[in-house]
Amino acid sequence: MKKILKYVILPLAAIIVVVLTAASFYMLDTSLKPQHVRTYKEWYDINNENYPFIHDWIDSLQRNEAVKDTFSVFPDKRKMHALYLPASEPTEKTAILIHGYTDNATMMFSVGYIYHHLLGYNLLMPDLNGHGKSEGNYAQMGWKDRLDVIRWMEIANGIFSLTDSLTGKPIDTRQIVHGISMGAATTMCISGQADVPYVKAFVEDCGYTSVWDEFAGELNSSFGLPEFPLMYTTSALCKLRYGWTFGEASPLKQVAKSHHPMLFIHGDSDNFVPTWMVHPLYDAKPEPKELWLAPGSAHARSYADHPEEYTAHVIAFAEKYLQ
Repeated sequence: MKKILKYVILPLAAIIVVVLTAASFYMLDTSLKPQHVRTYKEWYDINNENYPFIHDWIDSLQRNEAVKDTFSVFPDKRKMHALYLPASEPTEKTAILIHGYTDNATMMFSVGYIYHHLLGYNLLMPDLNGHGKSEGNYAQMGWKDRLDVIRWMEIANGIFSLTDSLTGKPIDTRQIVHGISMGAATTMCISGQADVPYVKAFVEDCGYTSVWDEFAGELNSSFGLPEFPLMYTTSALCKLRYGWTFGEASPLKQVAKSHHPMLFIHGDSDNFVPTWMVHPLYDAKPEPKELWLAPGSAHARSYADHPEEYTAHVIAFAEKYLQ
């Protein structure tokens, strides 16, 4: 028995530990350090291809150099970047637009068309950690991004707040936060924070219930592997490296604490962030809330497939809650 333990069981256990550790590092790096983060030029081209009706508007912005860059050094010394665009007429209404995984701020010009061109809002579009022109070497999957975007919301208020002509006092912005995919997860995570300033409403488009659910689904669909043990070891490694686990990064838990209005949008043929996820999210969110399922749309395709319906839902929701 001792020989079996020494020569079979212990070496086998050691091999399993080494393989599982290597697999955990691989999964974490593959998941949080995407091989290709799209450039600004790529996303300008994609916007023009998928949303041809915004082409003239974007050209006009570029000709007039209307879009501005702003950088901010955050408390942990990361230099973070955002684009901002003042409304054509002074207003306190401001949209904070949050891009998805491997994207950058320019991805959100498509949605920005609704808020800026049609509704007359100010825009601020941050590059999330490790994306665009922001520093950072990994995707935070919306969890720590929530804290970064709350800081951007403060910065947006500083940029866009008005002054009361009678009293001389500042008039704070009234903000709506709109995110797509990982940006939608960020949006929902923000919604559950206590005392988030300035925000009046949220729009989430195809966000996931939790990082655990999203990664477990991908692990199964891409590799045919169950959650145990790799999800557990990789989540623990994420805690050691980055300070959070896949389970705590939960938009589902956050929306349950949110009492601001939220519009949920999801394609009813989404297989990447499966459509079923929107239902527990919607059910967990206290009123007021609205839900629109885009017929036949895959992941992050609701606006491109149904531009008129998407625009109508967003405008009706924004006008209802940012009066």
